[in-house]
Amino acid sequence: MRGSLALVQTLGFVGSGNIARALAVGLGDRALFSDGGSGRAAALAAELEGSAVATNAELVAQADVIVLAHKPAQLAHVARELQGARVVLSLLGGVAIADVEAALPGATVTRAMPNTAVALRKGVTCVCGAEGLDELLARVGLVMRLPERLIDAATAVSGVAPAYVALIAEAWVDAAVAQGIPADQAATLVGAAISGAAAVLEARGMDTLAVRREVTSPGGMTARGLRVLERAGLRSAFSDAAAAVVGSAR
Repeated sequence: MRGSLALVQTLGFVGSGNIARALAVGLGDRALFSDGGSGRAAALAAELEGSAVATNAELVAQADVIVLAHKPAQLAHVARELQGARVVLSLLGGVAIADVEAALPGATVTRAMPNTAVALRKGVTCVCGAEGLDELLARVGLVMRLPERLIDAATAVSGVAPAYVALIAEAWVDAAVAQGIPADQAATLVGAAISGAAAVLEARGMDTLAVRREVTSPGGMTARGLRVLERAGLRSAFSDAAAAVVGSAR
């Protein structure tokens, strides 16, 4: 039963970029890697004790699951070497399951949008299509099944999260430094504050209003800070960013 989760031993990554690395690191399974000649497959294989292959046809011959992690525009070209693939996990942003199925007739296709936190097994992966790989992906974090029409919107929430949080943390550290806190201490404070605040929100079932009220005294320091963030357009900035991400995927 090629592709049966209990028997999956080898993942074949077509493309060896950041998201391929993150997923391969998080899963920790034996993996094969290919690239378009960049040399990244060999480097990643050496790092993870996997194997680099010369052609994608070799991936089909040796891997239980083919993971599409190349540039979306390359699907038609890449698919020529992947004919005969049986179980496919597509990480291609903006590419519908129907398009992958058309390019790879006979393949069972799962579409997934993980974020790079899967490397630490704390990721979020939004999934649609075939269900046979959900348990595999759950090993690296939360798996949320959604209708395919919502996958791009979900990517604008979870897929971008590491970059958004990094930007927020950077601005927060800069603000702390501007108030006189040394940069290294500011970074430690902000990192711990973000981690702790996220834990509080999760413990409270993401009741954001309740958490804000607990730490916001009327007229107090937190209230003044929140007022400035609201006036600066924090909410509209996130809304505009989500619309931009979803629009770029269509």
